[in-house]
Amino acid sequence: MEDRPLKPTHHSGEATLWQVDLCGHVMVDVTKWPIFSLMGPEELSSIRTACVFGSSANEAIYITNDDEVFVFGLNCSSCLGTGDSQSTIVPKKLDFFSGRKVVSLSYGSGPHILLATDDGELFAWGHNGYSQLGNGTTNQGVAPMVVSVNLLNKKVTEVACGSHHSMALTDSGEVYAWGYNNCGQVGSGSTANQPTPRRVSSCLQSKVAVSIVCGQTSSLALVDNGEVYGWGYNGNGQLGLGNNGNQLTPCRLVGLQGACVQQIVSGYAHSLALTDEGLLYAWGANTYGQLGTGNKSNLLSPVQILMEKERIVEVAACHSTHTSAAKTQSGQVYMWGQCRGQSIVLPHLTHFSCTDDVFACFATPSVMWRPLSMEHDDFLTVAQSLKREFDNPETADLKFCVDGRYIYVHKAVLKIRCEHFRSMFQSHWNEDMKEVIEIDQFSYPVYRSFLGFLYTDTVELPPEDAIGLLDLATSYCENRLKRLCQHIIKRGITVENAFSLLSAAVRYDAEDLEEFCFKFCVNHLTEVTQTAAFWQIDGNLLKDFICRASRCGAFKN
Repeated sequence: MEDRPLKPTHHSGEATLWQVDLCGHVMVDVTKWPIFSLMGPEELSSIRTACVFGSSANEAIYITNDDEVFVFGLNCSSCLGTGDSQSTIVPKKLDFFSGRKVVSLSYGSGPHILLATDDGELFAWGHNGYSQLGNGTTNQGVAPMVVSVNLLNKKVTEVACGSHHSMALTDSGEVYAWGYNNCGQVGSGSTANQPTPRRVSSCLQSKVAVSIVCGQTSSLALVDNGEVYGWGYNGNGQLGLGNNGNQLTPCRLVGLQGACVQQIVSGYAHSLALTDEGLLYAWGANTYGQLGTGNKSNLLSPVQILMEKERIVEVAACHSTHTSAAKTQSGQVYMWGQCRGQSIVLPHLTHFSCTDDVFACFATPSVMWRPLSMEHDDFLTVAQSLKREFDNPETADLKFCVDGRYIYVHKAVLKIRCEHFRSMFQSHWNEDMKEVIEIDQFSYPVYRSFLGFLYTDTVELPPEDAIGLLDLATSYCENRLKRLCQHIIKRGITVENAFSLLSAAVRYDAEDLEEFCFKFCVNHLTEVTQTAAFWQIDGNLLKDFICRASRCGAFKN
């Protein structure tokens, strides 16, 4: 295994690693986790994904831009997978994973590690006292090993770990579980430990799971129709079943009836769910206020947590902590539960820009609730420079007039970034007569967002204006902008605007958005049909919707 030296950081312009992606995750500095603070700018700049874990947040695994896997830290139970039990402050390369691309990573409390690669293979190492590595033994795994029993010809896409049990999700929506099973957390119908992966069936047999999470000794699965199923330990009500009896096989959370869940997370003994309407539900243990209800009483069934009436877009928790966090549509981040020893019983507004910072700074231990995706950012990039010059009259050589207001741009940038403008600014273009271009077919917010997108690759618009931008993107054949508009609309969909958004998706031939809006309307059919938007829609679209909804069984008794 190759060692990677750590270089001390002495200069003010040190590298910073940020989390950022198309789905809107805001940036986070990985050096907020102390274990990474010894790494210098060269090492930090090479990292693409990182995960901090362990009972004291003293172990870390990271993946470089070249798909190399490195580990360092205390190495409890050989959880670093280096082939021995030696601690290391110098990152060591796991040659075993050279040339493999990691798609999912999770850790247990032992600790043990599960890792899935893009070809669907599953690997495990670390603590194995309860067969949580899935190899049929209880021998500690000092190096990564393939988990293959009952998974041959299966493609694993997601992994999850509890304290000493493990789960895997396949691309066909099947859930497998193994390891410690004293409370039924493997879902096999008994309390005997499960030494190898076994499919979790029962009422999940005909369901397509899309996400899996673990509490310490409990398990949850989210299926494609927005239903949530739970099994395992339930002494604190963390399964949300309305009682505190353990559940040996999956059982649907009837307390979420009528809600279409999009995201689930589990803490040590509590759970959170986020619906497609941006509503937050919580249940389970509440000793530290981790449910956000304002008191410390456990809840056996899901209850809605009010967050200043603003839509929630992300919730966060992990089985190692009693901490909860959430992010709103406007980018505000709240935390509650156990925060540096204090019990915060109501969601508390922070100055953070992402939920990950909550766990870096306030959780005990300060582990990561999910692996972080990174990109290097220690200087003003081309993209940042372009963003700074957008709508700057001092450097612009062209301006658009929309609704009587000017937007200042640079012809060269528009020609480089957009085929529409490249065609417009051909050699016959009379530059002396065209210092101002009048636009009357789009509104000022829409057109300014479009031009801003050409400079920044990002869009900031409410869903209603994003419809207009979707129209523009369709007209100008800007496919990526079209996708971003659809993403904004999906996050902003409500009962009141759902049918209008469905109509727009049909009008602009956005098939993915159309399917999303249709499912939302069906999931909330009663409320949607009572809105003004539903009855103002074109008759043909209304007929098509009713026929399609009928075929989906929406009108069955």
